[in-house]
Amino acid sequence: MAPSPDRSAGAPPAREVYSVTRVNREVRALLERGLPVLWVEGELTNFSQPASGHWYFTLKDREAQLRCAMFRMRNALVGFTPSAGAQVLVRGRVSVYEARGEYQLIVEHLEEAGVGALRREFERLKAKLAAEGLFALERKRGLPRFPRRIGVITSPSGAALRDILHILARRFPPAPVLIYPAAVQGAAAAPALVAALEIASGRAEVDVLILARGGGSLEDLWAYNDERVARAIYASRLPIVSGVGHEIDFTIADFVADARAPTPSAAAELVAPDGAACLQFLARSAERLAAAMRRELRASGARFEATERRLKLAHPGVRLQQQMQRLDDLAQRLAALVHAAVGRDRLRLAQSLERLVRRSPEHLAREHRLRHQGVHSRLLHAMRECVSRAAHRLALAQRALNAVSPLATLTRGFAIVTRGADGSLLTNAATVAVGEEIEARLAHGRLNARVTGRSGES
Repeated sequence: MAPSPDRSAGAPPAREVYSVTRVNREVRALLERGLPVLWVEGELTNFSQPASGHWYFTLKDREAQLRCAMFRMRNALVGFTPSAGAQVLVRGRVSVYEARGEYQLIVEHLEEAGVGALRREFERLKAKLAAEGLFALERKRGLPRFPRRIGVITSPSGAALRDILHILARRFPPAPVLIYPAAVQGAAAAPALVAALEIASGRAEVDVLILARGGGSLEDLWAYNDERVARAIYASRLPIVSGVGHEIDFTIADFVADARAPTPSAAAELVAPDGAACLQFLARSAERLAAAMRRELRASGARFEATERRLKLAHPGVRLQQQMQRLDDLAQRLAALVHAAVGRDRLRLAQSLERLVRRSPEHLAREHRLRHQGVHSRLLHAMRECVSRAAHRLALAQRALNAVSPLATLTRGFAIVTRGADGSLLTNAATVAVGEEIEARLAHGRLNARVTGRSGES
């Protein structure tokens, strides 16, 4: 096998490539070896204690911040839990958190060092302005329920503005938004906020102002603790809602403003009414109004009918004129109410008219007349039948009666003799005295006679 050529001759030296982990590890070693244990004083902020029990916080002064970590075995010896804004003195060593490439102070000891300068200045200004009445509740103005235009004073590039615009567009799209741009952090922030407040108040282009900024440390929010900003808020002719920082952050601007919201998003929700809720309210109001109109329509109809009845019974003089005028007024109001229900009333009227026709006296009389004619015909027929049967029975009875009647024997020459004195029937000659008057009834007529003799007495 031929020998491989020598690639090292004339080639540049090989490069040593570091990984990110190696770089952070080297930096950590240099810092830990190069800096001794340090004592650091500052204001404690951004304190957190996760489930592990370790403490993580930030030390800051007016110009810089330093991240710190204090592990559980060390913070168990402190004896108190520090709070945000406390001025503390710590001892520790500088190191690097390799996972994020951030340098931090590993704290071994922590003790209180008094109230921070920023916090003292905050409390001093708060007490001063409160004594002057800038925080008085009676001077705070109410927010418009339906603002025609909304103003926002904040940084045009901040996330707070995007959140505010998103919420305003979702909750109340009809209201346009005017943005008054201003710096919200640093030395230029306070003058910029004052200028924006004065411009918005002078132009009076909006109905309400939102003074907003995202969260941050006390130093980040310090512009909103500036006395000039507080007095500009107080002098504004427009109602102002303060939405600065997070819920736990309080600034002087929050106390002077007419309303305070915990976050910029909450400020937008406080200023803008819920459009969907407004539409639901209008829908419910429309339903109640329609129901009220229907009730009023029924009541007006009843009043109209009652008035009409009273009018018919009233005197046709002055009272009649007054009632007619009132009736005209009621008719006008009723006409406006029944316009939407004319179709339904017409249908109801047609149905009522049909029922009325069926129940009218003429219709009923016609029906009764037809029934009477039928009954009369049946009655005549029944009477004829009854008379015919009676006549037939009478003829039969007459023939039977004639067959047994004693009068029928008279036609054969027999007579019926009665006493002339009392008309009693004579059947025995012995019962008649000679010379007594008697009467003989023949088939045709009567004979009066006197007895001259008797025979065949028994």
